[in-house]
Amino acid sequence: MSTIAAWPGRAEMWLDDRGKGAWIAATVLGFIVFWPIGLFLLAYMIWSKRMFSKSCGSARHDVHSHMARCHSRRHGFRTSGNTAFDAYKADTLDRLEREQEEFEGFLKRLRESKDKAEFDQYLDERARAARDTDNDADNDGGNDAGHSRPTPGRPEPGRY
Repeated sequence: MSTIAAWPGRAEMWLDDRGKGAWIAATVLGFIVFWPIGLFLLAYMIWSKRMFSKSCGSARHDVHSHMARCHSRRHGFRTSGNTAFDAYKADTLDRLEREQEEFEGFLKRLRESKDKAEFDQYLDERARAARDTDNDADNDGGNDAGHSRPTPGRPEPGRY
């Protein structure tokens, strides 16, 4: 995951760790800086039920639940309360992410080999066309039909 795509999740976890007051302060600052930002944060707080729930920041002193919440946020799911299932789910998601990265690498190598094959074919066709042109010129060496070359000592036709 790139750092550009990860920063909203980190900011959300940082605000969650500090509680509802941090969310409200961020919303007020958002309204001060640029009102659509504040409006977006307010809508997000209402939509995600952070505004009216007591759970935001209440478990921040429990290290185990904080670690589970951080791990689940990284994968985009909430804890089920069953740590064994959450660990299995996290491991499965990690494995799927690795497999996806491997598959994307395979697709990249496949595209590169296809591009190289097409480029090699283009170069072969171009070389073949150049050879054919050279062969045609060599075969026409004694026949000047259609070509007017100036005779030594005489001016070219059309030039006086």
